[in-house]
Amino acid sequence: MFAALMNFMRANNILPRISDTERQALEAGTVWIDGQFFSGNPDFRKMLAEPYNSLSAEEQAFLDGPAEELCQMVDPYELERTRKVPEKVVDYIKKQGFMGLLIPKEYGGKGFSTLAISSIMAKVNSWSTPMGTLVVIPNSLGAAELLKHYGTDKQKKSYLPKLASGEYVPCFGLTELTAGSDAASLKAEGEVFKQGKSVKIRLNFAKRYITLAPVANLISLAVRLHDPDNLLGKGEAPGITVIMLEKGTKGLEIGNHHVPIGPGFYNGPIFGKDVIASPDQIIGGPEYAGQGWRMLMEQLAGGRAVSLPAGAIGGMKSTASVTGPYSMVRKQFGFPIGMMEGIQSKVAGIAALTYMFDGARVYSCSAVDNGEQPPVVSAILKASSTEYAQRLVIDGMDVFSGAGVMQGPNNILGTGYTGTPVGITVEGANIMTRTLIIFGQGATRCHPYALPLVKAVEEENVDAFRANLLGWLRHTATNWGRTKVRGLTRGFSAGSPVSGPTATYYRRLAWASSRFALLTDLAMYLIGGKLKARGNLTGRFADALTWQVLALSTLRRFEAEGRPREDLPLVEYACEYALAQIQEAFEGIHANFDAPVVGLWLRWPAALFLRLNPLSRGPRDRTVPKAAAAIQTLSEQYQRLVKGQATPREDSPGAGRLLRAFRLQEESTPVVRKLVKAQKTGDLERGEPHEVVEAAKKQKLVSAAEAKLVMDAHNAVMAAIEVDVFSPEEYFGEQARPLNPAGNGATASTAKTTTKNATTSRKRTTTRKKTTTKTAAKKTSSSKKTANG
Repeated sequence: MFAALMNFMRANNILPRISDTERQALEAGTVWIDGQFFSGNPDFRKMLAEPYNSLSAEEQAFLDGPAEELCQMVDPYELERTRKVPEKVVDYIKKQGFMGLLIPKEYGGKGFSTLAISSIMAKVNSWSTPMGTLVVIPNSLGAAELLKHYGTDKQKKSYLPKLASGEYVPCFGLTELTAGSDAASLKAEGEVFKQGKSVKIRLNFAKRYITLAPVANLISLAVRLHDPDNLLGKGEAPGITVIMLEKGTKGLEIGNHHVPIGPGFYNGPIFGKDVIASPDQIIGGPEYAGQGWRMLMEQLAGGRAVSLPAGAIGGMKSTASVTGPYSMVRKQFGFPIGMMEGIQSKVAGIAALTYMFDGARVYSCSAVDNGEQPPVVSAILKASSTEYAQRLVIDGMDVFSGAGVMQGPNNILGTGYTGTPVGITVEGANIMTRTLIIFGQGATRCHPYALPLVKAVEEENVDAFRANLLGWLRHTATNWGRTKVRGLTRGFSAGSPVSGPTATYYRRLAWASSRFALLTDLAMYLIGGKLKARGNLTGRFADALTWQVLALSTLRRFEAEGRPREDLPLVEYACEYALAQIQEAFEGIHANFDAPVVGLWLRWPAALFLRLNPLSRGPRDRTVPKAAAAIQTLSEQYQRLVKGQATPREDSPGAGRLLRAFRLQEESTPVVRKLVKAQKTGDLERGEPHEVVEAAKKQKLVSAAEAKLVMDAHNAVMAAIEVDVFSPEEYFGEQARPLNPAGNGATASTAKTTTKNATTSRKRTTTRKKTTTKTAAKKTSSSKKTANG
C-alpha cells in the first residue's frame, strides 16, 4: 500500500521536485529557531538559552576607536556630491585593518566575531555608504570569506595577508544581464583546454552591478565551467566555479561605473573576452571545480544575516537617534510636535521596531558565532530589515516634514531615504526572498518530516517513506488539536517560560506556531508541488514566520538585557505589532486557500473564528506615548537604543546641530519651569521663555547663566529646524556648499535675529543676497567648515 501511495505522489507532483541547485541550497547551513516554529510547539526555554552575545573588549575598543574616527574623517554630504572617497580615508581603512575583519589573525587580519563585524558595518555604512562599502564588501561574500573556508594552504598564504592589508581590494562577480535573483542561471563561461602541456581555462563573461568593481584589483568570478576533455577529472560539465582574477589580466575590462540610486558608491560592470586563467586560480584549487554554487549557498546561509541587515538596522538606529529629538525641538501650535498623537505614533514605531530589529541582529549574529548557519532566518532578517529600514525612514521623513525634503548638508534623513531601495534589491530581491526562499526553503528544510519524505520518495525507500508519512500525519493531527485548544484559551494552555507582563507574548506565539504548522501541513498536502507558483500564498506564510522570529528576538533581547522595566513599552509595542502582522498573514492564507472542501472550511467558518479571536489588533494607544518617550529624552535608555552609532560633532550640520539643540533644550528645561511658575503667579509677564528671560533676569528670578542657557537653547533650536539655502551658482552646480551651512546655525547675525519675529527670514535672506557675489568669488569658504553628521 505504501509503495503504491509513494508512486502516486511522485507521479502526480504532490511533493515538490527538487533540482540539483535547489538541493544544494536546501542542504546548506543549519536549522535553528525556525524549526521550532514549524514544529507547532516551540520550546521557548531552549530558545531563550541560545546565545545573545556582546562584543569582546578588543572588538568594543575598535568600534569606539578606529570605527568612530573613520566616520569623523568623512563628510557624507561632500562624499555624496563628489562620489569619490578621499585617498586619506582609503589609506586609513587599509592601515587600520578594516578590510580584514573576518580574516584570521594568523594571516594578518582582525579575526573578529560575526557580531563585531555586523556592528562595525552598521556604524560605518549608516554614516556613509560610499565609505562603508569599502568595509562591507571585503568582509562579505567574496575572496576573503571563500578563501578562509575553501582555499588551499598556498592560496591562503598568498592572498589573505594582502587582502587583510588592503593591497588587494576585492569584488565578487556574480550578477549578469540574465542572471539576477536566479543566480544559478548565469551564462559566464569557462572552457577548460590544453595549451601545450598545461591545462588552462578560457573565460568569457559580462557581469554587472558589481560593488567595488571600479576600484577593485582582485575579482572573484562565478562562471559555468565546461571541460569537454575532462582534463580536471570532474566530468565534462563541472558546473558553477569561482575563479580569482587580478586586474591587468589580458582580456579583462574593469573600471567603468554604474550610478546607483542614493549616495553614490563604487559599482560597475566587469567584462572579459578570452581571458586565460589557470586551474590553480579556482578557489580551493582544481578539486573545487564545479563546487561554486555549494560554496556560495553555504556562506550565504549565515552571511545574509550580516552585511545588509547591519546597514539596514544601522540606518534604523540613525533614524531613531534624530527623529525623537526633532519631534521635541520642533514646536507647532505652542508645544512640541512629538506630543501630538499622530507624531507620537510614528516616533513610537521607529523606537520599538528599531529595538526589535537590533535584537534580531544580535541574536542571529550570536547564533552564527555559535556555529549555526541558518539560511531561512538569514533570509528573514535580510528581507525584513531592509524593508523596514525604508518604512522607518519614511516615517522619520514624515516627522521632519519640510526639513526632510529640502536637500543640503543639513538634511539628515534624505540620503538614507534615497538609498534604501539598494538594500531591498540586492542579494536576492526582497520580492523573491519573501515569495520563494523564506517559506519555500523553510517548509522543506525546517519541517520535521517534509525533506526526509521527499528523499524517501526519490530514493524509493518504502520503509523511510512509511515512517515519515505516518510521523507527518501524527504531526498534523497533534497541531490541529493544539490549535483548537490554544485558540479557545488564547494560548494559556501553552504556558510560558517566564512570568510577568511578557508571559502573554510567549503564550500567543505558541498559539501562532501551532496554527502556522497546521496551515503549512495543509498547504503541502493539498497544494503540494504547485506551491512554487503560488507566490502570493507563500509570501503570506513567509510573513507569518518572519514575525514569529522577530517577536521571539524581541523577547530574547529583553531577557538578555536584564528585563529593564523602562523597555516594557517597547517590548509591548513590538510584540503586539508582530502578532498583528501574523494575524494579517493568517487571514490572508485563509481567504486565499483554494483547495476542495478544506479550502471552503478555511475561508468561512475557520476564518470567522480567526477574525473574532485574533492574536492581536496591534499596539494599544496607551502604549504609544511611552514607547515614543524612549527616544524623546536624552536618557540612559535613549543612549542604549542608539548605542554603536557614530556620534556627530555638535558643530557639524544636520544631526550635529540638532543634537546640540536637543541637549541644550533639555538642560534649560528646569529654568523654563521657573519662568512658567513665575508667570502663573503673576511675577512675570506672559510670553515664550526666550521672550521673557531677560526680564526674569532683571527681576532676579533667574541667574545670568540660566538666562544665557535659555537663549542658547532657543537659538540652537531655531538653527536646527532651519534648512539650507543655495545661491544660483551653488544651485546650478558651480559651487559645493550653501550660503550658510552654519554647523550649529549660530552666526552672529542669525543668533540676534532668531529672537525677534517673522522678519527674521527676510533679514537673513537680505544679508545672504549682499554676500552672494563675495561668496561665489571665494568658492564658498564655508565649504571648508564642518564635517557632516
